[in-house]
Amino acid sequence: MLIETLTADRALAVVRAPRIDDPGALCRALAAGGIRVVEFTFTTPDVEAVIAAAAADPGGAVVGAGTVTDARTAEAAIAAGARFLVTPGVSEGAAAAAREAGVPIMLGALTPSEVMRAVELGSAAVKIFPASTVGPAHLKDLRGPFPTVPFVPSGGLHADNAGAWMAAGALAVTAGSSVVSAADIESGAWEAVTERARAFSGVATA
Repeated sequence: MLIETLTADRALAVVRAPRIDDPGALCRALAAGGIRVVEFTFTTPDVEAVIAAAAADPGGAVVGAGTVTDARTAEAAIAAGARFLVTPGVSEGAAAAAREAGVPIMLGALTPSEVMRAVELGSAAVKIFPASTVGPAHLKDLRGPFPTVPFVPSGGLHADNAGAWMAAGALAVTAGSSVVSAADIESGAWEAVTERARAFSGVATA
């Protein structure tokens, strides 16, 4: 479901906020704008409760967990109902927990060696992070030796540069605070979230 939805939408949302009172409404707002893969990160307080609430009321979204750094956080995310996991780097423990549970994982990588290890560990797609430090040309170069690996750049992407990453060969691009801001989440500005998601998604699928 993860790869199929990413292939269709070409975008996913990474959500970081000090407080998320209505994750279901947020998921619906993002899905209405064309972004149906939603990642709630472990940098968010009480994220397990947030994931559980979103998983119970996904509003058409595929709900997962991000900033998963080890087996413990992977297991906690899966227990909360996460349907996929995302790591900032290569974590053998998280990969093992995901494999055991049958949950797809997107391992983070930046170098060719890290990409190779992520693929060996069964990563469904490889997250290029931090993307802002290398730029789309780095992804284009990685596509040479790894033409069949689905890459998803993350970090510093927005509507103005997402197209360049897609042109470089990304499977999908990551929408962060430029689409889902903590202020909009706090105030429940769901129409604004939907508008920005639609704009970002439009660039990704162009």
